[in-house]
Amino acid sequence: MQFIDGGVTAPQGFTANGILCRIKSSRTTNDTALIYSEKLCNAAGVFTQNRVKAEAVKYTMKHIADGKMQAVIANSGNANCCTGQQGAEVARRMAELAAGELNISPDNVVVCSTGVIGAQLPVEKIEAKIHELKEGLSKKGHEEARIAIMTTDTHYKECAVETTIGGKTVRIGAMCKGSGMIHINLGTMLAFMTTDCAISSQMLEKALRSSIQGTYNCVSVDGDTSTNDTLTILANGMAGNQEISAEGPDFDAFLEALNVINTVMAKKIAADGEGATRLIECNVKGAKDVETARGLAKAVISSSLVKAAMYGADANFGRFLCAMGYSGYDFNPEKVNIWFTSRKGVKRYFDSNQPFEVHGENSIKVYENGVPLEFDEDKAKEVLTEEAVEILVQCGDGQACGTAWGCDLTYDYVKINGDYRT
Repeated sequence: MQFIDGGVTAPQGFTANGILCRIKSSRTTNDTALIYSEKLCNAAGVFTQNRVKAEAVKYTMKHIADGKMQAVIANSGNANCCTGQQGAEVARRMAELAAGELNISPDNVVVCSTGVIGAQLPVEKIEAKIHELKEGLSKKGHEEARIAIMTTDTHYKECAVETTIGGKTVRIGAMCKGSGMIHINLGTMLAFMTTDCAISSQMLEKALRSSIQGTYNCVSVDGDTSTNDTLTILANGMAGNQEISAEGPDFDAFLEALNVINTVMAKKIAADGEGATRLIECNVKGAKDVETARGLAKAVISSSLVKAAMYGADANFGRFLCAMGYSGYDFNPEKVNIWFTSRKGVKRYFDSNQPFEVHGENSIKVYENGVPLEFDEDKAKEVLTEEAVEILVQCGDGQACGTAWGCDLTYDYVKINGDYRT
């Protein structure tokens, strides 16, 4: 397996584009994206578990149920949520506009929106530019599309990998957006995956749901689960491998590639949290099972007090133990050991497809078998001021491991969200 360029257009048969429709009049960068496969795809998706769902989510959930899709249209600047029947008509109209240009069925168009909740989306602005959006579709168009889905993101987020399945070269590409309102439960803010692998829609969904448990579902920025969370994957089969229709070596290879790319994307979301200055990775080892390990890790990175301590580079490990204690997961506090680790001089990895490992060069142990240690506060601060920090928790209850990702909580988070709408 290797990382490659191209994002969602890296797999065979996929093109993309992004343009500015000025859905928000103040916007100066692309705000509407289109992804297209030249062949009908097997498809799967996971969506927000918030009871309040955006109209685009409702539309896509309904039409992806048959396991077929061929295109994606997505906008930023307006979430088209809490907009009633008019909003439902707008979501349907977006699908019809894309389908009309691409000469496909509206039922085979994924529709996504992100931005301000509770405002009607001016679909006529998209209608005025839909032909231009379609005409610009290209293999390089991922560069325009990845910008078009951003809201408060400070960096675009994409990745692509290439592997061998069934003797054929298979590619998987992805792009996503997510910075605030991130507390993921079956999805992320907006994420789109493409692949030329031949795989049935049933096995595609099985792989996707398996993969998100240890990747996207282990991210939290601020504890708020969005109304618009959508993660879809389209597979057009153009790699020419024998279709994966059951579990086995080929399915395992596909799932491995999916896990790699989704881990990269999950970290990028966490590191780009609104106002964030550093990525926080919590690794729990020695838990009784994987569910417990992940649950404890996510409790730590979701805690507002932990996140505030990370902003201040304060080695206040009592907050981590407190979060673990109210998580609802079983562990023995008297067997817990805690370290902080980080790496110096690491370039922010938004610019690279490569996975980024936090743990490494700087390390300090602060807690051992339920007892606080005397440690060098200056050394701890040095470790915690790096761009990416690991909280390593060693339990004494078993062999299972789990990881979760978050970010620090800064003054800028309040500034961004204090006047987000106005």
